[in-house]
Amino acid sequence: MSIQQDNTFQAIISHAKEYGFVFPSSEIYDGLSAVYDYGPYGSELKKNIRDYWWKSMTQFHENIVGIDAAIFMHPTTWKASGHVDNFSDPMIDNKDSKKRYRVDHLLEARADTLREAGKGAEADALLAEMDRLLAAEDFAALKQLMLDQQIVCSVSGTSNWTDIRQFNLMFSTQLGSVAEDADTIYLRPETAQGIFVNFLNVQKTARMKIPFGIAQTGKAFRNEIVARQFIFRMREFEQMEMQFFVRPGTQMEWYNYWKENRLNWHLSLGIPREKYRYHDHVKLAHYADAALDIEYEFPFGFKEVEGIHSRTDFDLRSHQEYSRKKQQYFDSDVDPATGKPYGNYIPYVVETSIGLDRMFLLVLSHAYAEETLTKEDGSTDSRVVMRIPARIAPNKLAILPLVKKDGLPEIARELMNACKPHFKCFYEEKDAIGKRYRRQDAIGTPFCVTIDHQTKEDNMVTIRYRDTMVQERIPMDQVLQIVNQAIA
Repeated sequence: MSIQQDNTFQAIISHAKEYGFVFPSSEIYDGLSAVYDYGPYGSELKKNIRDYWWKSMTQFHENIVGIDAAIFMHPTTWKASGHVDNFSDPMIDNKDSKKRYRVDHLLEARADTLREAGKGAEADALLAEMDRLLAAEDFAALKQLMLDQQIVCSVSGTSNWTDIRQFNLMFSTQLGSVAEDADTIYLRPETAQGIFVNFLNVQKTARMKIPFGIAQTGKAFRNEIVARQFIFRMREFEQMEMQFFVRPGTQMEWYNYWKENRLNWHLSLGIPREKYRYHDHVKLAHYADAALDIEYEFPFGFKEVEGIHSRTDFDLRSHQEYSRKKQQYFDSDVDPATGKPYGNYIPYVVETSIGLDRMFLLVLSHAYAEETLTKEDGSTDSRVVMRIPARIAPNKLAILPLVKKDGLPEIARELMNACKPHFKCFYEEKDAIGKRYRRQDAIGTPFCVTIDHQTKEDNMVTIRYRDTMVQERIPMDQVLQIVNQAIA
């Protein structure tokens, strides 16, 4: 990451705290590493992103329904899913500093350094070799690769490394009132398993016919040893996942469909296509026959935001084995090859999984801008503006009476009462109008309406557009329509 990119990222982090988007958790006690709280505008933005995803899944698709599964699940769930045996990352410790690292993060950082030095081909070759060794789980060769690249600990400055070993990422706790009698259970590391164990419940009660999907949003927990890059990698985070159940043999057709569909969802927010790329997995998870990431170019480089995975029938078949309860679907459609119904089978699954917190950071990163403005007299001014897409902005409209007297607040309140049933509004009387505009720019409010003395004469107001700062006089009764059109 270049100095300029790092400065931009640090500016975004500072802005997020100053304007009530994200706070360090338990800050009065010096915080808790890799855990964050969402403030007044952050919680609103996060909710809007979640709602936009939920609507796109469950309202725009007649064959997708939602559930809200519990965080705690029977511990056998995680044995069946493979998480107890396979949910781990390769870690290495520096013997001098006692600091622990994820091996892939160290090698990726080295590749970034090579790329910044103009050695793009070497960086690509390093990442390709890393992927190959990770896929083969050749940890001895991975350590040698680190030594060949002269990777050192950022604290001690030495390359005195331990051997590489796997570290399980699940948090465990006890269920029961007496410690001696308690059973060990896990905080879920993903939301998908809550969908799989409810497959037949949902299919039967919602009368769903394959192909169909089940969507869910919710918290997940991973004991990340190296949690970094602000809210990009946290120990407590939120996912938005959809599992799409399909007939065996059609999974690649649906995999390609959702690959395009999900990228188009991102682009629907007005983010340029060149900020995204697909990254096909070299090492496939134990349950997958195809997988890719949708990556976004953050200030710290291209990183995963969403995954598309063809999970085969692994999950349902495994839960059928461990629970000894059939997880089959009877397909009455006729197979053209045989002229008979497809009959009973365990469906295959195509998954779309997006990190809500990462999507939140993506929106902040794309929206944040520092601008220098030239006034009519030739002098300059500056502003920080968050160009958050209007449909997901925390506040859609700020209503600002020019002064706190002469009946202007009463008119402003009348407009506020007319608009607030339809979208989130903000009302403010304090400070000069210019300062109020700047504050609304900084939190991403797309529209400001000013009520002035002339409003009392002609019922016209001044509407200001965040992105262009253009102001125009419009009838007050048109405000609701203009904002509704922008956020539709």
